Amino acid sequence: MVNADRTPPDCPGGHDGMPESGAGVHLQDQLEILIQDFRTSTEPPMPVFVVHAQESGDDTAVAELVRQLHAGQEAHGTRCAVAQDAYEGGTEVRRAAAMVRALSDPKKWGGPRAVYRRYAFPRLRLVHAIDDAVTALAAAGAPGTGQDQRQLLLNQLAQQRWRPRNTARWRSGLPLFDMAHILPASLVTVLAALLARSEWYVAVAAGLVFLLLLTVLNYVLPGRAPIFLWLRRESRWFMTTTFLRAADQPTEVSLLRPVRSWKAIAARAYDVAEALKAGGDFHLQLCVLALREDLRDNHRRWSWDLRGFKRPRPPMLFLPHADDRNGGIELIRAVSDVRSRRSELDPLLVVAAVRSDDVPRLERSVVETTPDPDAAPPRFGERLRTWYREWGRNLRAEQSPSRERSVLPWVMKIPVPHDQLAPVEERRRHLRASTRPTFARLVWALHTLVLVIALLTAGTVMRADALGDRYCSASVLTANRDTRRAKTPTGGTECIGIATGGVRFADWLPTPGPGDDLKTLTADDETPWTLEELEDRIARQNADVLARHSRRYVTVVYAGPLSAGPADGSSLVKGAEELAGVYLAQAVVNRNSSVKLRVLLANGGVDLGHQEEMAEAIAAYAADDPTVVGVVGTGRDLKSSRATTRTLMEAGLPIVSGTNSATYLPREFANWFSLAATDQWQTEQLGLIAAQLRTPGRRQYALVLARDTARTDDLYTDEQARYGQRMLRGRGFTLLDQRRYVLSGGKPELRSHAQEICRGGRVPSVIYFAGRVEDVDPLMTQLGTEPGCAGKPLAVLTGDDLSKADFAGGGQSVAPEVTLYHAALAELEKAATTTAFYREATAYLPGPEGRRLRHDSPALASGQTALAHDATRALYWAATRDDRPQSRASTWVNLRNVKIEGMATGTIDFTRAPLYGDRTGHSIVLKRVRRAEDGTAETRVVCRRTAGDTAPLTEEECRIR
Repeated sequence: MVNADRTPPDCPGGHDGMPESGAGVHLQDQLEILIQDFRTSTEPPMPVFVVHAQESGDDTAVAELVRQLHAGQEAHGTRCAVAQDAYEGGTEVRRAAAMVRALSDPKKWGGPRAVYRRYAFPRLRLVHAIDDAVTALAAAGAPGTGQDQRQLLLNQLAQQRWRPRNTARWRSGLPLFDMAHILPASLVTVLAALLARSEWYVAVAAGLVFLLLLTVLNYVLPGRAPIFLWLRRESRWFMTTTFLRAADQPTEVSLLRPVRSWKAIAARAYDVAEALKAGGDFHLQLCVLALREDLRDNHRRWSWDLRGFKRPRPPMLFLPHADDRNGGIELIRAVSDVRSRRSELDPLLVVAAVRSDDVPRLERSVVETTPDPDAAPPRFGERLRTWYREWGRNLRAEQSPSRERSVLPWVMKIPVPHDQLAPVEERRRHLRASTRPTFARLVWALHTLVLVIALLTAGTVMRADALGDRYCSASVLTANRDTRRAKTPTGGTECIGIATGGVRFADWLPTPGPGDDLKTLTADDETPWTLEELEDRIARQNADVLARHSRRYVTVVYAGPLSAGPADGSSLVKGAEELAGVYLAQAVVNRNSSVKLRVLLANGGVDLGHQEEMAEAIAAYAADDPTVVGVVGTGRDLKSSRATTRTLMEAGLPIVSGTNSATYLPREFANWFSLAATDQWQTEQLGLIAAQLRTPGRRQYALVLARDTARTDDLYTDEQARYGQRMLRGRGFTLLDQRRYVLSGGKPELRSHAQEICRGGRVPSVIYFAGRVEDVDPLMTQLGTEPGCAGKPLAVLTGDDLSKADFAGGGQSVAPEVTLYHAALAELEKAATTTAFYREATAYLPGPEGRRLRHDSPALASGQTALAHDATRALYWAATRDDRPQSRASTWVNLRNVKIEGMATGTIDFTRAPLYGDRTGHSIVLKRVRRAEDGTAETRVVCRRTAGDTAPLTEEECRIR
């Protein structure tokens, strides 16, 4: 049983409680050997050492020997308990039970040198609670039998809160006694709130409220059992141990069946109470069983706190006087009997001293060996080790049912000769099991926990900060990864990606400064809606679609510029106007069609500066949502447009753009469909006007003035400049060098260009302006004041970006003698007679009551809303062919069969759109703007075509005079 290699090292001594006799030294060494084996996880069987004198006159010395062993083990850090000399009780068994009850106090175990925290005895306390309830009912003379007695018992236990009587209700003054399940439940509540991306203070508040509620239910309400009684470890043991007699009702407990579990516990409690009433040895044996199970649990190694690894020394119970006054002998017998009935080993080591006259009550338990007559008598220490080995070898046989029950197999009697009780002449060294702290004690300890919590807290804070800095919607642990934060050109913050999970792009608009109107940051002065209103209305439409039509809908993504800095309001005007058209199409479709339309919003940032990231977010979302059939928008021609279109093409998503006039996109990508006339075709139509400005046989100068795009992503300007220069050369003009102006502080620097253009010997009669609408006013100011140009006839040609200008409302103007000719992508006036667009816009779009929207209403005059509406309707038509939701692949194919009449811009017809080529039938308007006598701008339509009309424009039709 003992491995020589595991012999403990010598104890350096010098502490109180060192053995003074030879027997004491040998017994102390034997205990340390057992402790060393226990420490190395071999789980040695722990006997009940019964020490007695060979001569009756030495009984007192033997009792003192046990006290010395107790002092020595306490000095070594062993958790020790010592029994009193007498306990109250009418019988010896009851006095033994009273001794076990006293041992349920954790303060009885372990002195100041014991490592780790105190023991807990929940099973033993539950047994005492039932015993106290039985005693209380008997003292009260409670009448009745059967069901009445059972109810009285449960009521008494409820009054005791299922605890022994006369015990403190609170531990350490705080209501935390039953927090083993209340605290985890509150923690789960906090984690659930965090995972739902609630703010951290909301999650903590929810946990605290839940904790307070459960505490009230568990402690404050009188006459109730603890709220989590059926989940306690003592309840699980109480219901599963085979030691107790089975109740009539089911005895299993279940986490998901609290009522059934409560009934089973109540039935078992009544059954045990009836057995306690009968008296006998059952009470004592049940107490001993609960004690050993609690000690086993206190030394369970693979527990959540690894407490068994932190308690490398087994608990020891010392009985200096085991007799009839304290029930010690009956306790020894009960320990042996219970161990014999159970198959598990427990760590309790008992050392008891009995009088010589009481030894026969314990019978024999050590196999006597026949001494060799020729050999010298062995020393006491050697005999002690021999007895232990023989006891270990015979333990299994002694517990056999065929053996006599008078044998106590777990008791090892040690007779001590008189000479071994005398004090040794000089203090001898003795053994001591290893005192090195265990690995679990060093690593899985309070200081480690504090360090880990600190690191986790710091990591969580850093992660939350990183998530908050990167994503638009983030909590402590998670984030909505469909959108992320980005910087605007003016240094603000915008939200990029596809809005899901309650993200609203309107929440990221800049706060108005002094003198600013929030509405001007959402749309222009004439637009009677805001981005926030449109987002809310689309969200309500989507919620209705998902709630009531979960199987019959398609999803379209609007991708546009939905953010702005304080100086970038024009960018958001485009996004707000386009979004109004998309929402109008959704509202009309969902009102009149069986297949519903769900719209998701995607933001590419100010002037679509982050449209590549937006496209990646759309593609990632579409990979998980098969209802997404295509994209509407991407209405600016940028250097990133190729990558954006390619990303969406690889995701299988067709694009229907209302305003992107790029010439190269339909030629390079099969998934590109646009309602806008291409830049090349626009300039060819403007060439009809340029031809009329050319005087045959006379040298006329012309030039292209374009915005510098070297540091921007703008490709629309480069295309306009290239095709404009080609058009002017083809019409016979003598081209001057192309000029590029730069922006400074968001404003164009045109003064030096105007001076060189107007003061030279070759003043152009025609300028093709490849710029943006916001640069028109500065240009007109310079042309109207610069000598050489002021007061002289001059024609300015430009592309469709000028369709956003508000000449009629005074937003832009022209210089005297300057005639401005520009293209517009949407012919609205002629198409207004054949469409329901304006009636539906009046009914569904936000705005004041009683207003009426027309083709020339400032909110719709630019054509952005009409084009976005028609693009959405075209994509929806392709996605719902045969009145059934189509896949995105089918939608892509169906787009080449789209032909819809009665739209806001005319007839949308993709049937004649060649693959990788230019289609015909675009809507186009050529307008002339001149200065009126009163100084205002006067606009006239030169010529026009509604969408679907493929007849070419002619010079005769586009006469400027």
